[in-house]
Amino acid sequence: MYASVADLRAEGVTPAAASDARLEALLTEADAFIDRVTGWFFEPRALTLRFDGRDTPTIEPPVPVVRLDALLLDGAALSLDPEDLMVVGAPVAPGFDAPRFTLKRGRVFTRGDGNVTAVGLWGYTEPDGTPFGRTPLAIRRAAMQLALRILPKVADADGSTASAWRLIEERTRDQSYRLAAPLGLGVVFTGDPEIDQVLARYRRPPGLGAA
Repeated sequence: MYASVADLRAEGVTPAAASDARLEALLTEADAFIDRVTGWFFEPRALTLRFDGRDTPTIEPPVPVVRLDALLLDGAALSLDPEDLMVVGAPVAPGFDAPRFTLKRGRVFTRGDGNVTAVGLWGYTEPDGTPFGRTPLAIRRAAMQLALRILPKVADADGSTASAWRLIEERTRDQSYRLAAPLGLGVVFTGDPEIDQVLARYRRPPGLGAA
């Protein structure tokens, strides 16, 4: 999960308002909503993905790779050596625009239906000093806000607690975040400008997943 039950408890959600099981269910629902709206996910997940080769050196997978274990073309393993393959993945570095694999030395992903197979860990993570990175702090905060947004609908009939737990500022050991004033987004996902700002910023660019 992008956030934890302990995170919500730290925001003041008491056991009387919701049990641990209920909060875990709300966070799971929030994660699924974030994945659906943004078009990708924000934690390492083990997957095997297939792509169509198009006689080009570059393929753009639909999500950044965190750790690439194998890359096959027409069933034959390709070298993962940086001299043979450039990988743009996660943890996402400054200037990131899209995930991609690019073959070097004049090679291309030959044309075929699902003839390129990539095995590894996948997910949009941000640097934290570890090889896998972490869920972006803004996404973690959005998951908490979404869970808290849903909570009053089941915990308070008149919704009077809808803003009882309003995240204004969050601090970690080396960073702090303060929510900015709502901006005009041009898109509405939840109706809450604070959440929608984050989801809009992390949306997957259109057209990914092609060579």
